[in-house]
Amino acid sequence: MIKKAIIAAAGRGTRFLPVVKGYPKELVPILSKPNIQYLIEEAIGAGISDIAIIIRSGETKIQNYFSPDETLEKYLIENNKIEYLDSLKSILSKAKLTFITQPENLPYGTGSPLLAAKEFVGSDSFVYMYGDDLTVEPTPGQFLSKMINTFEKYQATEVIAVKDVGPQEISRYGAAQYIDDPKYPNRLSAMLEKLPPDLAPSTFAQGGRFVVTSKVFAILEQQGLSRDGELWFSDASNTLAKTDIVLTESFDKDEDWMTTGDPLRWLQANIILALQDPNLKNDLLRFLKK
Repeated sequence: MIKKAIIAAAGRGTRFLPVVKGYPKELVPILSKPNIQYLIEEAIGAGISDIAIIIRSGETKIQNYFSPDETLEKYLIENNKIEYLDSLKSILSKAKLTFITQPENLPYGTGSPLLAAKEFVGSDSFVYMYGDDLTVEPTPGQFLSKMINTFEKYQATEVIAVKDVGPQEISRYGAAQYIDDPKYPNRLSAMLEKLPPDLAPSTFAQGGRFVVTSKVFAILEQQGLSRDGELWFSDASNTLAKTDIVLTESFDKDEDWMTTGDPLRWLQANIILALQDPNLKNDLLRFLKK
């Protein structure tokens, strides 16, 4: 059983400046909750009970957000509004949160948060989540649970989330290249980064969810930097795919993956979630039709 997850939250979020000068981009809200809270609720929904959040040096606000605040709780109790903290209290009762500072000597890139969490993981298999990606689904953890089930069923080394984004969007993402293997459905050959539509091997883009064994650490430690001087997790996944079983899991019709790493797609995520909220949907639709 997989019980550990790592959430990458050490980036600068420069596309959200100047607001992220005051607090990290993972605390930018999607409706009434910060982005990172949705990720934690998703992990808990998939049975994860031990979550490491990788933060940058000097960052304290994420940890403060998930810490009890007696003064605030006292105020809310006195004003009959304590239910506003129910979702936070639920998280703290169901999962242990560990905050790990990413060493400043590690290079930029999606592989570095993993190296920062090596001791936390040990020899266990785990879930890796990008901090600015959002899974939209009827029940938190529904899609991640499928990924874990596929990982365990086929005894894979890694399972990567993918979404069919179509030819117009695929050039923004890594595109899945598959091996025809009747024993292992959706077996990956490689994720090829940001190719034009006519060269992309498929329209299945890499989402921000991964289930992977601890074997990835040895690869990352030996892996050179990319041409842009960064340490990419996708390069480690491609190395694993050459010798091991790396599979993909696609989102169903009632599930979706969204990146919230830039203002436009963050706004789209807010609108999509608001349209799924019966308390907001009708008023929002009236506003959008003006």
